[in-house]
Amino acid sequence: MKIAITSQGNSLESKLDQRFGHCQFFVTYDSDNGTIEIIPNPYHNVEEQAGALAVKLLSSKNVAKIISGEFGLKVKPMLDSLKIQMIILKDDSKTVQTIIEMLNKTYSKEE
Repeated sequence: MKIAITSQGNSLESKLDQRFGHCQFFVTYDSDNGTIEIIPNPYHNVEEQAGALAVKLLSSKNVAKIISGEFGLKVKPMLDSLKIQMIILKDDSKTVQTIIEMLNKTYSKEE
């Protein structure tokens, strides 16, 4: 399953970005095979529709879940219609690597 994490930077040591549509990067993590892709957010400086554009981008990458600090009001119905789960994590001190490690513990318990 592909999971996107909003990131302030382009490394696994970067912190979680609280802003979904305006984050600097998306880090996608595939829990099935452990692959990681770092994607610059081309919409981080867009004034309107950044969230909607980001949803389309991540949907094209077959993301099933998105972890961020907050999502805009218009984003939730879009994600619901695409069956993409929103996970809100308010702790912006967590690094992307720490979040991936948390995900690995969660998925290894489910097996």
